[in-house]
This record gives sequence, structure tokens and C-alpha cells, in this order.
Amino acid sequence: MKTRTLHQSVVLNATPHEVYEVLMDSAKHSAFTHSPAVIRWEVGGDFRTFDGWASGTTLELIPDKKIVQKWRADDWPEGYYSTVTFELQTEGTGTRLDFTQAGIPDGLYGDLETGWKEFYWDNLAIYFD
Repeated sequence: MKTRTLHQSVVLNATPHEVYEVLMDSAKHSAFTHSPAVIRWEVGGDFRTFDGWASGTTLELIPDKKIVQKWRADDWPEGYYSTVTFELQTEGTGTRLDFTQAGIPDGLYGDLETGWKEFYWDNLAIYFD
């Protein structure tokens, strides 16, 4: 299967700690996405977001700095996962979030490119403002 890698960055009006928590805490994640999320906040922990549309396992956690997850959407080929990485660093009075998703099935790249912006970055900007 041909795959692609997506890179996006956003600066948010929050501390790295606040951004890290909103990505990993089920209640806070649900609040900014306006959709049910269940996230086990530990390496090896499973997560389900957008009422189960996206799911996977957390592979690496560096508090307030980095989150790496094995990630898939429910309409992807059975058993196929990409790898998402959220990297956080202070920028001015806010946080720069650098995002990478590697292993996106080629035909789904466009939907994810717009989806992350619409459902994550735009909603996080509103949540923190």
C-alpha cells in the first residue's frame, strides 16, 4: 500500500502542560472536540476518540513535550495503523505543536490533512482563547 506523511504546525495560546493535558485527558479532549473520547493516560494504553471513529494505542509519553500513538480510523483497512506524533515546545507566551502522521494510506491523505485542521487545531485555538 502506498502511504504518505502529513506534517502540520500550530501555535496555541496555552502552556505545553495545558496542551499535553487536553490531548491526553478524556474529559478535556471531549470538551474541545465536542465528541466522546476515552483515553487511557499511559504508555500501552488504548484510546478511542470521535465516538470511536479514531482509535489506537499510546506508544510514548514525555510529559508536556511529546505524545506518540499508533492511530487508525474505523474506515481504514483492517489492522492497519499510522503513527501520529505531537511535539510541544514553548513559543513566546504559547505553545508550538508540531504534528506528524506517518503511514497514511495515499487515498485518505486529503481528508486527514483538512480533518486535523478543522477538528483539532481550529477547535484547540477556540478552546484556549
